[in-house]
Amino acid sequence: MDNQQNQQGDVTQPSSTGGVPPTTGGQSIGGAKPQSTGGVPLTTGAQQPPIGGGIHPQKPAEEDTTPANFQLGALFTDGIKIKLQPHPDTNFDNDKFLMLLASSISLSKTEKKRIIDAVPKLKQWQIDELITIFEEEKKKFSQLSKKHVPQLEKLAKQHYEDWKDLEMGQEQISKQGEEQKKADEIRKSLGL
Repeated sequence: MDNQQNQQGDVTQPSSTGGVPPTTGGQSIGGAKPQSTGGVPLTTGAQQPPIGGGIHPQKPAEEDTTPANFQLGALFTDGIKIKLQPHPDTNFDNDKFLMLLASSISLSKTEKKRIIDAVPKLKQWQIDELITIFEEEKKKFSQLSKKHVPQLEKLAKQHYEDWKDLEMGQEQISKQGEEQKKADEIRKSLGL
């Protein structure tokens, strides 16, 4: 079988494989199949990586940890419409408290509503503690790096929309209360 041509016109080389032409992954060079080299495949022009550490893993780019100074509450440019009924023994800035509460992205809409409803029953130290927690949250989120800004913007927008829903709900309750009061006055004036 030495130096015979097969049906495709390829020339086979003598080998140590008993007449079976050796291959290197089925590749052929110029129509001829390469000769076996004792189990080491012949290359076909492709570069083999050097043995013994020739490949160095690429270091990942260092993360920019510069604080983005993201400000919670920046969407509340039109102010806060909800009014609190504070406990008579407490003294705090209602507007600041409500802005911090509205801006919080760690509380759900339901939790914010519970706090609004609970304010008339809270003691001064509880109000002070809530203010401290909200201010700390605001500070921590402002210190996050720029890579977190898109996610923070998305969360801030969702919480802004949730707060607007709370305001609309409170307006409806207020209107219903006013209508009920007017109805009661009419009944009273009619002697009913």
